[in-house]
Amino acid sequence: MADHLDLHTVGDLLHHYPRRYAERGELTRLSDLPLDEHVTVVAQVADARVHTFNGGRGRRLEVTITDGSGRLQLVFFGKGVHKPRTELQPGTRAMFAGKVSVFNRKRQLAHPEYKTLGAESGAEAVEAFAHQLLPLYPACKQMESWQIQQAVDTVLGPAGHEETALAGLVDPLPESLREGRGLATLPEALRKIHRPRTKADIAMARDRLKWDEAFVLQVALARRRRADAQLPAVPRKPAPDGLLAAFDARLPFTLTEGQRRVSEEIFADLATEHPMHRLLQGEVGSGKTMVALRAMLGVVDAGGQAAMLAPTEVLAQQHHRSITEMMGELAEGGMLGGAEQGTKVVLLTGSMGAAARRQALLDLVTGEAGIVIGTHALIEDKVQFHDLGLVVVDEQHRFGVEQRDALRSKGKQPPHLLVMTATPIPRTVAMTVFGDLETSVLDQLPSGRSPIASHVVPAKDKPHFLARAWERVREEVAAGHQAYVVCPRIGDDIGDEEDESKAAKDKSPEDEAEKRPPLAVVDVAEQLTKGPLRDLRVEVLHGRMQPEAKDEVMRRFAAGEVDVLVATTVIEVGVNVPNATVMVIMDADRFGVSQLHQLRGRVGRGSAAGLCLLVTEMPEGSPARARLGAVAATLDGFELSRIDLEQRREGDVLGQAQSGVRSSLRVLAVIDDEEVIAAAREEATAVVAADPELAGYPELRTALDALLDKEREEFLDKG
Repeated sequence: MADHLDLHTVGDLLHHYPRRYAERGELTRLSDLPLDEHVTVVAQVADARVHTFNGGRGRRLEVTITDGSGRLQLVFFGKGVHKPRTELQPGTRAMFAGKVSVFNRKRQLAHPEYKTLGAESGAEAVEAFAHQLLPLYPACKQMESWQIQQAVDTVLGPAGHEETALAGLVDPLPESLREGRGLATLPEALRKIHRPRTKADIAMARDRLKWDEAFVLQVALARRRRADAQLPAVPRKPAPDGLLAAFDARLPFTLTEGQRRVSEEIFADLATEHPMHRLLQGEVGSGKTMVALRAMLGVVDAGGQAAMLAPTEVLAQQHHRSITEMMGELAEGGMLGGAEQGTKVVLLTGSMGAAARRQALLDLVTGEAGIVIGTHALIEDKVQFHDLGLVVVDEQHRFGVEQRDALRSKGKQPPHLLVMTATPIPRTVAMTVFGDLETSVLDQLPSGRSPIASHVVPAKDKPHFLARAWERVREEVAAGHQAYVVCPRIGDDIGDEEDESKAAKDKSPEDEAEKRPPLAVVDVAEQLTKGPLRDLRVEVLHGRMQPEAKDEVMRRFAAGEVDVLVATTVIEVGVNVPNATVMVIMDADRFGVSQLHQLRGRVGRGSAAGLCLLVTEMPEGSPARARLGAVAATLDGFELSRIDLEQRREGDVLGQAQSGVRSSLRVLAVIDDEEVIAAAREEATAVVAADPELAGYPELRTALDALLDKEREEFLDKG
């Protein structure tokens, strides 16, 4: 249990809540069984027969079960036939669990685990069973749902005496909060979630347990915000006629309403004596870089320095290019021909030559350079700043929390922090994951940006659609535009293709598409240059190339010397080539919803309309196709992030994706429980304001320590 479900203590087990409950004969209806999923069904045996094969040497037991909505075949082979043959007589009711597969076009469970119900325990047991809600636990192959239930029963003891077993529990909710909100006690909630008598029991238990999760997490974040607010910082107010004013005067366009509003929020934060902690969310192409650049110029005006951290070298070089272009002679402070209010903008990456690097380091320590753009090379000990006032982090979710902290410590006092992300984050998720950051949202596109049309290309069902996709690429290139082709993999790194193809026999089509190794840049580029895109200028770009080679390809693509760029997701964040109008994403089902949305944002950045083609081999009606359909149907990133979250467990949002620790959320659904999260945030803020050390709340402290095991504490610490 410890290994497979990560349950190590009695507490872990009690907090491993049932995923849902079955009433007698309810559970998964036989008519709705999903393929390839682990299911539990309650049904009655209709008939059972033993067949022999191999001249009588082999035996197969076939059992047909029914629940009124449909029928299902169970099969047992060899020695596994004896026990079920005696136990599964026609008329027997039982719970069956296993993975649904297809054989001869019929759904079946092969060698399911089962537990007969009722008969052996007499009429009372059957009666009790008739009204009982059966908890179904998140299970795995090694540990079926009812084995978990047996373990829980052992811990809780006999029915009606659970209070004894649950007496020593630590209850994190303050008594006044619990009573004020009319919530159940913790022992009562745990008893009702594991042994509910009615649906109302389940609802009451869930309401209480959601509050535990939301409240403890929000207390952790509230303490974080409070600690940050105590830190001193140097207020940075731009000079009225300095660098920022000069920059604004030379802008060839006016800022959008959103850009102006968000800039005001940022400048208000920068003017205070505590460090700004702000999350800037904006759709791909909403002009976040412009807002960040104006903040950096404002800080330089006030005598400080600003650092911008990008997740990859390609992106750092690109930011450096676009920022120096936007600033013109203002980026040449101290050089001949530079503007007098100008400053130096330097690039610092791991692959720079020694001389250039030495010069960049010198410009930083003397204060000659007001703005530095780089990768995590910026964080190395050798890098010293004259007076670091603002750190801008691009695409925080790709950036380690420890790295941000290391950069913060470069300032004489903690610098202000602006985190930018193009992944739209619903409000409640922002409150939960980025709960220690204030949030600003840029939600309108600058004028001149074109809409992007997206279509799903079902390569397997309709191969002529794929042929048409390559024709569209040729048409765009003929019209003077450029194209991206994105693949999930680089190439030449497959392990056991043979094994994979063996395993792919007798699988469902969805399975086969899954088993096939994802398409690789190197192979796809070769096929395209020999086939549908022959005589076009096709180049590859991926993460294993040398930085100089990558930058060279990117530069040539930006300059229009390459027609089609076949790349991995290296291009996902921030690559800006306004002339690129079409993107073909191969094996699109292998990417997440947010990632597809990010990738798509690379086209339609100029005046010509963008086109994104999502190529997949997944069959119609599969969840993967539904997901791609959703991406094609809307350009609203917030809507897509909701879909993304509903399809993944929120655990991904709070756990692995952010900190590498397993999620602490078990009943709280970040999207659905908006009210609980918002209310818990208010309560938590009030509790922390009144008692920052939580001296009066020893149980809450214990629960916090459990939530914030070391890794998680660090994750929340560094925001």
